[in-house]
Amino acid sequence: MRVVVVGAGQVGHTVVKSLAEAHECTVIDIDRTRLDALSHAYDVRTAHGSGTRRETLLDAGVAGADLVLACTSRDEVNLVTAMLARRLSSARTVVRATGTDYLDAWRAGDLDVDLLVSTAFETASAVERVLHVPGARHVDFFARGEVVVLGVDVRGTASPRLAGRPLREAGLPAASRVVALVREGTWTVPAAHEVVRPDDWIIAMASPSGARAWSRLVTGADPVDDVVVFGAGRMGRAVAQVLLDRGVLVRIVEPDAARARAAAAALDRARVFRASGLDPAFLSRERIGTAGAAVLAGGDDSRNLHAAVLARLHGIGLTMAVLEDPAAARVFEAAGTDVTIDPGDETAEKMARFTFDERTRQMAMLGDDRFEVLDVTVRPGSRFAYGPVGALPGAGVGAIVRDGTVLFPDGRDELLPGDRVVVLTEPARVPSIEHDL
Repeated sequence: MRVVVVGAGQVGHTVVKSLAEAHECTVIDIDRTRLDALSHAYDVRTAHGSGTRRETLLDAGVAGADLVLACTSRDEVNLVTAMLARRLSSARTVVRATGTDYLDAWRAGDLDVDLLVSTAFETASAVERVLHVPGARHVDFFARGEVVVLGVDVRGTASPRLAGRPLREAGLPAASRVVALVREGTWTVPAAHEVVRPDDWIIAMASPSGARAWSRLVTGADPVDDVVVFGAGRMGRAVAQVLLDRGVLVRIVEPDAARARAAAAALDRARVFRASGLDPAFLSRERIGTAGAAVLAGGDDSRNLHAAVLARLHGIGLTMAVLEDPAAARVFEAAGTDVTIDPGDETAEKMARFTFDERTRQMAMLGDDRFEVLDVTVRPGSRFAYGPVGALPGAGVGAIVRDGTVLFPDGRDELLPGDRVVVLTEPARVPSIEHDL
């Protein structure tokens, strides 16, 4: 596929990283340094200039493009780019929006783009998914919510039932399957006799009830229904709104008076405090530690890190940080923060979906973009049809949707034509997986 990516910032870089190996990519940006960095790292063409200029788009080959991804940090630039691309080509258009302001207009059909991806909404949705399965560092839902993909860091679990035990003796939940065990930079689809080590990372797929059982196995906790959001900016308000819509009790802590008033006016079901998350007296007085989770969305990684440590000291068992700088993830994790969420990754994942085969209904990226999960339908002519799920090379099949029923297979179960297969693989293997299935 010929893809034009407009914007070489954090989101654009992640998109290119996901697509460059399998597709012909051209990247547009006004910053030559960013373009040079991308062209040295990946096999892509570059065009210096603005996506809002007709000449720049034509120079980048938009007339022959199949897909245009407008992912700069400025919403209006992205929308104008998409409008021009529509005029100059037959390419499909995907637009990034930083906030949620344009979502309703797009959903109502008032914006003529194929997909609008809101960074704030996707980040908020990622927060909400993790709250369903406390103890998992990554959670995604596939097959209309009937298949839950979980990333579990064994090192971070409170339960002794995983580390040091063979998988078959770990009391793993029914209606689930471990699809990958990541150890020392390599990964395998583990056998039942594999002994789990404290530094391993497990990727599993499960039914919703199985996912809740995984959460109890890992932390002894059920889904969280009481959350404190630190920060009432664009991201914090989006997180609060998504959680309120799911029936979660939300408290918001914001030191800025104007932002606190705006949040209180927009989110009438939330309790909003004009206060600092760095004030131990306030945290104690308002019993912030009684919340099931804290979401640090203040927009400043250093202050979020301080607030995360204080929240944990005051009794909050699950802390989640929304990152400004993806490189800060390791610092948060070293300080004991349970989950870090990179808004750029969440956005890029949605945008990249449009490059996949039409039989691929959904995709997700996890493990610092090292793995991709696909929902692919098996063709009647597939060479893996009627073969065991374990025969698919370089992949772990975690779930099969067959005749409306979800199955969590073992390695001997067969793939049948028409099966929807939820499979984990590495990005470089995605084209061959789609081709072979």
